[in-house]
Amino acid sequence: MSAGRILVVDDDPQIRRVLKVTLTGQGYEVDDAKNGDAALEKLRDARFDLVLLDMNMPGISGLDACRAMREQSEIAIIMLTVRDNETDKVEALDAGADDYVTKPFTTPELSARIRAALRRTPWTHGPSGRLTLGTATVDFDTRQVTSRGRHVHLTPKEFDLLRYLAAHANKVLSHRELLQAVWGPDYGDQVDYLRVVVNQIRKKIEARPSTPACLLTEPWVGYRLHLPSEPR
Repeated sequence: MSAGRILVVDDDPQIRRVLKVTLTGQGYEVDDAKNGDAALEKLRDARFDLVLLDMNMPGISGLDACRAMREQSEIAIIMLTVRDNETDKVEALDAGADDYVTKPFTTPELSARIRAALRRTPWTHGPSGRLTLGTATVDFDTRQVTSRGRHVHLTPKEFDLLRYLAAHANKVLSHRELLQAVWGPDYGDQVDYLRVVVNQIRKKIEARPSTPACLLTEPWVGYRLHLPSEPR
């Protein structure tokens, strides 16, 4: 039985070849594409569970390809890059990537990231129905969000984080708890991931993202989703 279908997107044929052999040996079905345009075409023609996407490619960049994939799918996306700096991580997560891996990487590291991304959210229970957050409305059943009368697209990680916060509304949740609930048990220290996704959610649902009224920061601890008490 296949462990999942993975699309490897990289302009370096040697990297594509090595990843294809390695991942096939781990039980995955693997196809590859040499650039973003070819990847988008393959995603239109076939179903994949995860994309390994090089960040820096000629033609359409990995970031633009990631954004295009996110517009049409909730497929798991892991960005690959040779640069390990804060700006690249922010750009990758902003574009909708689930995770970020720096080259060169070890096979165990990449395999663990792939398994985590394919698991999606270990915590799968959450609120149902609709929730009003200021000028935004979240429909947890349809995964639709509207803000100020307009549809707003949340990436899978953004939606899952908001869902977890809503299930524990008005409670302070630590960075570690949120990371492990949304990314997985191996993600306890990647606070930068959390910060980027929280900022993106605020831009989409808060009337004034710089002074949020709903998604609040608890300094040095974590975050809290503030919901007003129901009138008696």
